[in-house]
Amino acid sequence: MTFELPDLPYSKDALAPHMSAETLSFHHDKHQKSYVEKLNSAVNGTEFAGKSLEEIIRATAGKSGESGIFNNAAQTWNHTFFWHSMSPKGGGAPDGALARQIDRDFGGFDKFRSEFLEKGKGQFGSGWVWLVLANGKLEVVSTGNADTPIAHDSQPLLTCDVWEHAYYLDYQNRRPDYLESFLDNLANWAFAAEEFANQGEGSRTAARRYQDAQADYARSGKADDAGRAAQQALDGSEGKSLEEARRKTAGSSG
Repeated sequence: MTFELPDLPYSKDALAPHMSAETLSFHHDKHQKSYVEKLNSAVNGTEFAGKSLEEIIRATAGKSGESGIFNNAAQTWNHTFFWHSMSPKGGGAPDGALARQIDRDFGGFDKFRSEFLEKGKGQFGSGWVWLVLANGKLEVVSTGNADTPIAHDSQPLLTCDVWEHAYYLDYQNRRPDYLESFLDNLANWAFAAEEFANQGEGSRTAARRYQDAQADYARSGKADDAGRAAQQALDGSEGKSLEEARRKTAGSSG
């Protein structure tokens, strides 16, 4: 299969002034696009051709000889998850079951917020800060460079990219300001709550539904058209099941 650059789930100016259209253009159209292109080149003709991103990530994690494939697969996955971790109507605090779990595991949202900010500020160099579910408990973790929780059997719920290209045009070297703006204005708690509700085997993130649908149709020789249709079907429709997406993509593929 050939991986494609997924569309953003909102317009490039939708997150302004907290994240500019210029930042999103460079980040999505240049950086993530490069990861996708390098991944396609790296897996072509190998045992990883035809596998999903998650399969590739788990199969190559920790293997020095496969670091190029791992890095580009993980960065492709991480960025897609990051786009969905933000919303034009984001920020603030969650409610419902996720809020109650945050209270239990962190002692309140303010304590979670402080830990998220500290982990993000303390990540040396490039990387990511995540809210994850691990062994039934919520944790804040940071990962360096391309590393990702799905390589370590944790379920991501929310992430913020702390590579400099994610914020330098808007915040220069003020990473703490960027992290605060992410939590206060952009964090997509509706998405995180859906991920939390779908915990366990069979859960499908918005990013995974797109990737899985594309992988399924690659096996039937309809990857490109169906992958684009899957993205269109899933954008803004995070409650739709994979089966519904399959019906839509099957109908559009001819």
